[in-house]
Amino acid sequence: MTAYQPAPGVLDACEAHDAYDAVVLAGGAARRLGGADKPGVRVGGRALLDRVLSACAGAAATVVVADPRPTARPVRWVREDPPGGGPVAALDAGLRATTAPVVLVLSADLPFLDPATVTGLTSALAASGAEGVLLRDAEGRDQPLVAAYRAEALRRALDQLAAEHGGTTERAQQAGPGGRGAQRGLAGLSLRRLTGELRLTRAEAPLASFDCDTWDDIAAARARIREHEHVLDEWITAVKDELGIELDVDTGVLLDLARDAAHNVARPAAPLTTFLAGYAAGRAGGGPEEVAEAARKAAALALRWAEEETGKGTAPGGPAGDRDGTGPDAG
Repeated sequence: MTAYQPAPGVLDACEAHDAYDAVVLAGGAARRLGGADKPGVRVGGRALLDRVLSACAGAAATVVVADPRPTARPVRWVREDPPGGGPVAALDAGLRATTAPVVLVLSADLPFLDPATVTGLTSALAASGAEGVLLRDAEGRDQPLVAAYRAEALRRALDQLAAEHGGTTERAQQAGPGGRGAQRGLAGLSLRRLTGELRLTRAEAPLASFDCDTWDDIAAARARIREHEHVLDEWITAVKDELGIELDVDTGVLLDLARDAAHNVARPAAPLTTFLAGYAAGRAGGGPEEVAEAARKAAALALRWAEEETGKGTAPGGPAGDRDGTGPDAG
């Protein structure tokens, strides 16, 4: 079933929804990648799974359905029963480990998913009467693994599918012996069977919904992040993720500082000055305001340094004049 479909800009127009959990499906066979460990494939120096986990860092709890592996952020690991039972069984297993009223459902192969899109999904769901909001890809196809759902509606739909296919409902399974996922009868079912039971809203975000199914997709993602207009943001995000830095600062301020130091002092001054500004900001509290203030002070110093070199802003007979022997004490 399909409800109201927002205009393409709806993800930018809504305010953030408060509480959500995230379920990331990362246990597929990756047959089109020759069986490679797709969640661990690196794009821009970061594993695909880590890129997705960074995008949903605002989740109250993050559940990854796969065998455990090292990740940049802490998560809870679960596995569908039987392993390899498909996305519906995996989603069912992940959903059992969540408690928030809204659940963000993601695949682990979304290199360009970002926090703004995640916020847009949960916001659009809160602003609508739908049971889920999902993205469409560049070809207009639904992407049920880049979506936000009302958890209760998703559980109800999973129960209905389980009942239709001879499995137990969630309530009966919890009450019965063992409570094994295999009793649910969800293995091998299509996600479209599940989403067909829900009232859905669609939104357009072709880049965020781009997934890496083939090596050509991986190559395209790697090439895009190295394009001139993207490479700096990608690099800064990768460095922050690698170092465990949550601080979100205006990189333009730091770039301006580096430019001023390089132009007005010396080229090697640029990286050293930005490092010292960051160090000072950290000692002062480490927030965006402290970074901006440290950068402002250092940039002003670089300008004063340049003015002394050129003699600008110096009165006749002052320090600039002293250099060439024209000051009051000369001769």
